[in-house]
Amino acid sequence: MLLRSEVSLVDRCAGHRLARWLREQGHDVEETRDRGIDPGDVTILQWAVTENRIVVTIDTDFGELVFLRGAAHCGMVRLPDVPAAERIALMRDLVLRYSEELMAKAVITVRGGRIRVTRDS
Repeated sequence: MLLRSEVSLVDRCAGHRLARWLREQGHDVEETRDRGIDPGDVTILQWAVTENRIVVTIDTDFGELVFLRGAAHCGMVRLPDVPAAERIALMRDLVLRYSEELMAKAVITVRGGRIRVTRDS
C-alpha cells in the first residue's frame, strides 16, 4: 500500500479490472466510466485536480496536456503501450517502487518496457 490510501481516477481506457484491483488493495478509486459519457481529457484532468486524484490512463493525449500545455495535475500514471493483461502486475510494481513520487505528484510513464518518472519542477 502507498504511504496513504492513494486516490486515483482511472480513465475508462485503462480498464475496469485495474480499477477493481486497486480498490481491493485499499485505494480510493473512481472510474471515469461511472461518470457518464467521456467528457474529454481536459475535463478528466480538472476532476482529478479538484478531487486531488492521480490519473491512471493509457491515453497519450494526457502527456500533451501536462507537458506541452502545462495543465495542472495531481500526478499521473501513463501506460500507453501496456497490454491489459499486464497492467495489474505493472501497477503492483509501480505502487511498491514509486509511492513517494506519486505522492509528490510525479508523472510516471511506462513505454517500451521502460519506466520514466517526471517530477514537477
